[in-house]
Amino acid sequence: MLETRTKVVRSLVPARMDRLPWTKFHWLIVVGLGVSWILDGIEIQIVSSMGGPLQDAGTLHLTSGQVGAMASWYLAGQVVGALVFGRLTDRLGRKKLFILTLAIYLIGSGLAGFSWNAWSLYFFRFIAGTGIGGEYTAINSAIDEIMPSKYRGRVDIAINGTYWGGAALGAAASLVLFNEQLIPTGWGWRIGFFIGPVLGLIIIFLRRHIPESPRWLLTHGRAEEAERTVDEIEAQVRSRGIELPPVDESKALDIVDTDRLSYVQMGRIFFGRYPSRSFLGFTMMATQAFLYNAIFFTVGLVLINFYDVPAHHTGYYFFPFAVGNLIGPLVLGPLFDSIGRRKMICATYLGSGSLLFLSAWAFNAGILNATTQTLFWCVIFFFASAGASSAYLTVSEIFPLELRGQAISFFFAIAQGAGGVVAPFLFGHLVGGADNPNPDRFPLTVGYLIGAGFMIFGGLVAWFFGVNAEGKSLEDIADPLSAAKPADATAEPAAVEDPALAVRTIAAVASEPLSDGSSDIDALKAD
Repeated sequence: MLETRTKVVRSLVPARMDRLPWTKFHWLIVVGLGVSWILDGIEIQIVSSMGGPLQDAGTLHLTSGQVGAMASWYLAGQVVGALVFGRLTDRLGRKKLFILTLAIYLIGSGLAGFSWNAWSLYFFRFIAGTGIGGEYTAINSAIDEIMPSKYRGRVDIAINGTYWGGAALGAAASLVLFNEQLIPTGWGWRIGFFIGPVLGLIIIFLRRHIPESPRWLLTHGRAEEAERTVDEIEAQVRSRGIELPPVDESKALDIVDTDRLSYVQMGRIFFGRYPSRSFLGFTMMATQAFLYNAIFFTVGLVLINFYDVPAHHTGYYFFPFAVGNLIGPLVLGPLFDSIGRRKMICATYLGSGSLLFLSAWAFNAGILNATTQTLFWCVIFFFASAGASSAYLTVSEIFPLELRGQAISFFFAIAQGAGGVVAPFLFGHLVGGADNPNPDRFPLTVGYLIGAGFMIFGGLVAWFFGVNAEGKSLEDIADPLSAAKPADATAEPAAVEDPALAVRTIAAVASEPLSDGSSDIDALKAD
């Protein structure tokens, strides 16, 4: 009969990470990890402007349907990448995955510039999409685990919002890349695919200097490495003359080794142990995805069909739209840490939904022009962008650390399927064809009202089911699955080799009521 040896380790690593002041180290995290959203924004905006050049007889000579399929393949890659790499980042670590996923994205994007037909372009776009989908999971997990609790909300929201900074740059770049007087049609679209890889090579170099998440190390049997990593970070802080206050021993976390969870066990934890939080995460992700994909993918169509804006001038209107999306998270982000998550999520969702409702009325009444319509979009998404970014923050911080990457990937995949696929298809049909000189505004108005209703519903769900996570340690928001009860653990930072004690410890933690009133001891049992 095999002897069971269960080790309980006591550590102050999470508390030490949360008490750190803002330092140069945290700027490295912001730049090294956050730039992926800028690259994604640059590329998506450039690619969305490639429709005309790619249909040219001198290039790939694609049809309109094939151009649209290119976006679908990229989206499908994101969903697959999120699901695959979300599980791997929880198993193998944040650092390995945020380097691997960026490399996959850069390779896929670069190879797309060498495409020779539609199917080769689809394949390379799918590969690039898997990398970006994996980036969402690994990077959000790492940022939330490394940032001090008092800065976590604003940093996560701001970084997610920088996607629109990239989109604005992409809109500006497209005016040059697809100007036949400056760059030949056959070269502009290929150069557009190379921009991301060139910038990304610099970022991979920066990421080599970013350490593994100490929280992930602690909960995966590498406590000594976690302690050394925090020691090095604190040494850098003290070298700048900053004194760090001592950490109260009562904040110590006791960790026991746990086995890797199956998909069935994860489902039990999401929907058996955290049902209200799962409902919150799904609602926030799906509603914002529906709104964004509905408006984002039809901005050009609306300007062309209803306001007679020439196709090659739509970039001028998209630029301020992207800027409004960028400013919102930067300005409102700190309020998610000061006023609070629940209040601000509710306010941004209700605010953007109400403004979209008002703009739908004005659009249907015919009192808007291209400029005022764009201004409406800018104000709406000033609030919606902060709310959408907070959706990623929410699903990242309200579940146990061991499931963080998988939680992000799970809700991201559902949201993209529910909102990302349905919304562009629906709104594309509501806009109607470009051959109609007097398009009917009412169908699109109904679509806007549906989008407004979804956002208002999302805000109400956040108010009633939201979690007040501001300023709290991640371990206080959701107990790690590997956490032991402090009363049962040894005071020494060593092993407690008592199988019966370990079993009682895990059982007690699994059966304890959670903040939402649920519990599920079966979630930690083997199938």
